[in-house]
Amino acid sequence: MTLDVAVLVVAKAPVPGFAKTRLARDVGDARAADLAAASLLDTLDAVTGAGAARRVVAMTGDLGRAVRGTDIASALDRFTVLPQRGEDFADRLVNAHTDTFDAFGLPVLQIGTDTPQVTAGLLAESADLLTERKGRCVLGLAEDGGWWILGVPDAVAAEAIRPVPTSSPDTGRLTREALLAAGAEVLSLPTLRDVDYAADVAPVAALCPESSRFRREYLLTARG
Repeated sequence: MTLDVAVLVVAKAPVPGFAKTRLARDVGDARAADLAAASLLDTLDAVTGAGAARRVVAMTGDLGRAVRGTDIASALDRFTVLPQRGEDFADRLVNAHTDTFDAFGLPVLQIGTDTPQVTAGLLAESADLLTERKGRCVLGLAEDGGWWILGVPDAVAAEAIRPVPTSSPDTGRLTREALLAAGAEVLSLPTLRDVDYAADVAPVAALCPESSRFRREYLLTARG
C-alpha cells in the first residue's frame, strides 16, 4: 500500500569534521563520520521500505568528500534530493518542509539521521497517524529533550516551529507548544534515543537489527 505522504530526511553528508561534531568530540572526526554514514544509509533503507508516495532528502555537504559517499549517492537514486537552504538549522528545517510540500502537495513526515533503529514499519505507522485526521501533526520526542520525527499536514504548520531553538533540552516541548499555539492537533509518537554522543552509540546499536550498518559499524570497533 502506498502512503499518501512525502517522507523527508534532513541530512548532512558524513564528511569528517563536518558531520556529528558533538559525537566527534568523544570519538574523533573519522569515527564520527563512519557512524554517521552508517546511520544515514540505515535511515534511507527504512524510508525506502515504508511505502511513501514520495521520498525526499534535503541534503547539505559534499558527498564527494563523504565517508561511503558512493554508497550514499547510489541510495539517493531512489529519492528526490533537494539542497538545504537557510541561515541556521531552524531555517533549513522549515524550508525543507516548505520545499517538499510545494513540490508534491502532500503531508510531510520528516526525520533526521540520528535514529538508525527506526524501521519501515514504524515510519508507515507514523504516516498513517499523520493522515488519519485532516490538519493533524505528529511528533516523536527524543530522550534528550529534542525530537526525532515530525509530521505536518502542510507548509503553514511547519512554519510555526521556525522560532523554536534547536539542540536544546527544551526543543521537543517547545516544538509541541508552538504547534498547539498555531491551532494544530499534535499526536505523540514513541520516544526514541538518538545518537549525539559516544554514550548513545551502544544502546542505539543494540536496538538495531543484525543487518543494520550502524550496528555492524559499532561492533567493528567494540570488538577491536
